[in-house]
Amino acid sequence: MVNMLNSHHILKNSQIAFGTSGARGLVSDFTNNVCGAFTHAFIDVIKPEFRFDTIAIAIDNRPSSHSMAMACAKAAQQANIKVIYYGVVPTPALAYVSMQQNLPCIMVTGSHIPFDRNGLKFYRPDGEITKQDEVGILNAQIEFEAITNTTEIEVNRDAVNQYISRYTSLFANQPLLGKRIGIYEHSSAGRDLYHTIFNQLGADVIRLERSDVFVPIDTEAVAEEDRVKARNWTQQYQLDALFSTDGDGDRPLLADEHGEWLRGDILGLLCAQALNIEALAVPVSCNTAIELTQSFKQVIRTKIGSPYVIAAFDTLKNQYRSFAGFEANGGFLLGSDIAIGDKVLKSLPTRDAILPAIIALTANMTEPLSKSVNALPKRITASDRIKNFATERSNAIIANAIKAPQQFVLALGYTQKIISNINQTDGLRITFNDGDIIHLRPSGNAPELRCYAESDVEQHALDYVSNTLLKVQTL
Repeated sequence: MVNMLNSHHILKNSQIAFGTSGARGLVSDFTNNVCGAFTHAFIDVIKPEFRFDTIAIAIDNRPSSHSMAMACAKAAQQANIKVIYYGVVPTPALAYVSMQQNLPCIMVTGSHIPFDRNGLKFYRPDGEITKQDEVGILNAQIEFEAITNTTEIEVNRDAVNQYISRYTSLFANQPLLGKRIGIYEHSSAGRDLYHTIFNQLGADVIRLERSDVFVPIDTEAVAEEDRVKARNWTQQYQLDALFSTDGDGDRPLLADEHGEWLRGDILGLLCAQALNIEALAVPVSCNTAIELTQSFKQVIRTKIGSPYVIAAFDTLKNQYRSFAGFEANGGFLLGSDIAIGDKVLKSLPTRDAILPAIIALTANMTEPLSKSVNALPKRITASDRIKNFATERSNAIIANAIKAPQQFVLALGYTQKIISNINQTDGLRITFNDGDIIHLRPSGNAPELRCYAESDVEQHALDYVSNTLLKVQTL
């Protein structure tokens, strides 16, 4: 007897939730049938708008990703949809090749979160799904056969080849000739192709610390050990820059010639300036140096998460020839086609790690990277998080702070601070009358409370983060 399941029932009882980008949860909760329910519901939601008979799937290097991908593939086949399996590739590589072929795709990745968790990212043929699509997926009522076994699918190399070509074909010469670039490979999904891109652009590449154990790199909260590694490697190998990414290759880490990691939004700002982007959409947590540079005709501030940035592109696309977005984590979203010399770089409205790094490094080859950073308005941001901090507790703290913000500020120990602005776009963002900022929000992907801070003085920003996270645990 065939065991039939209902996608809505499975997902409602799965403990899996959509976060800022994709569905995330514990690996133990991503059973074959949960992956199948998501896949069936995703296909059903986008079918009325797009005609397709094939779906693409790829994975990161997490131990659990391959089996999840095969369960998704089995569900697609149950729905009479063919599957192209690209294996381990960066998320933007999967999104790019799929968009060129007008196909939907699923990326199995938990991005930067620990390896005992994982996730699914969904892309329509025209880019990331919307928040409305997410609601549709969760509410879809699709009957499907329980997935009791899966079969292996041969890996297709087209995603890797097209992603490499996207960037290496942009330049008539080798713009990084004479530069020594380190690549911290760890377990990144793009570790087998980044050295090829930088080599073909002329760089002398030093490949560093490849890991067979999954490494949860968070580009918004870089671990102190990774800061030490960057400084040591840069000195040891006399590097001009050091490049790395998070687990699925959509968030960059770029260190300057001193081994100092650039904040993601500062890297995004450098990239947007170099590309002569006219208008931007960025999350509310990004550095206010963006506006202070006066480089852009319009800057829209959104909630945190790539779907919100992409949604803001609808406002910009009818007004500006070029528009883009980036996040505090460094992921750069190219909303429009861009001319680079006599070449055209096609839009890729999803987070990408390699684009901002390449553009920042090739924008001014005669100057060290640190000089470009130091030329920006001096606004320093810092961020960190409390792990294993219940989302309900985070929400309660923020709700109480909104009711009595000045009392909350006093409880944090900032007795001399006067509030000039409160922003509730995403979490609670408090600006003081001296321009300093503290911002609290629950993570959309894990039980964590994040704190962002901004100041003209680096130590002040760091102190705000450490003190705020310490004090909120006593509230």
